[in-house]
Amino acid sequence: MNVVIKVNDEIKKKMIEYYKDKKRDKKIPYVVFQAEDEDTVITMYESGKVMFQGTSADVDASMWGIALENTKKNIDKTKEVNKKYYNASVVGSDEVGTGDYFGPIVVTASFVDKKDIKFLEELGVGDSKKIDDEKILKIAPKIAKKIKYRSMILTNKEYNEKYNKDTNMNKIKAIMHNSVLYQLVNEEKPKYNYIIVDEFAREKRYYEYIKDIPNIQRNITFLTKAEDKNLAVAASSIISRYIFLKEFDKLSDSIHIPLPKGAGKDVDTTGEEVVEKFGEDKLKDIAKLNFKNTERILHTMIY
Repeated sequence: MNVVIKVNDEIKKKMIEYYKDKKRDKKIPYVVFQAEDEDTVITMYESGKVMFQGTSADVDASMWGIALENTKKNIDKTKEVNKKYYNASVVGSDEVGTGDYFGPIVVTASFVDKKDIKFLEELGVGDSKKIDDEKILKIAPKIAKKIKYRSMILTNKEYNEKYNKDTNMNKIKAIMHNSVLYQLVNEEKPKYNYIIVDEFAREKRYYEYIKDIPNIQRNITFLTKAEDKNLAVAASSIISRYIFLKEFDKLSDSIHIPLPKGAGKDVDTTGEEVVEKFGEDKLKDIAKLNFKNTERILHTMIY
């Protein structure tokens, strides 16, 4: 699927910052950058046009398209819709680690009762990508003590065993989200108004991904940038990040090499060090092998 949108200078800057760690190295004439975000390739042209290619191209494009199409009328309407989802008792889920070459994928589902909104606001709860790790480490334990949640960790080894031509990143995420949501809803039986998931796939596609799973959680509301619109999703993002950071440190300690986050050039350098010290097979245990980093790391190695 190919989707093309035209962006203004403000959105252009935000996209350059957002995709800075996911950029491809190759230079293309008249192209500002080309990046790979899970199953989507994003190409920004100097003209301001941006092309999204891949199975989730429509979802990724809509995230930026919405930012462009927000006239004053649409902004007011959006605020009203967001208020409905914000001021409610909600089960929400979010994940971290999908853009990191090293480290696991962590998905968390949380239940935030309407009466707990003020508590979370006072802690400064928001999208974990916008909060530094130091703050995450401080506030996540407080959140975890206050609200009900379920988390799931997928190690790199497990990820590499599951990932294939029939099971891509989005399918893995869908299965994990479904698992923690189903557990939380059916074990804790919270009185919620909505179940919200940050939209990484269209609703129809999401349920296609999990059609063969025995226990499926339904009646989900899919929202783009949901972590900015609902505190249950934001809390899940923070708890997931907290777990990810702890697991990431364990991984670094296990090989006595400080592992960098993301998927940039510093990751390639560290990957080469890992292969030199432990051999190529070690990447199966600590990295997501389908990332382009693997090809670059192994291509530069001299045997």
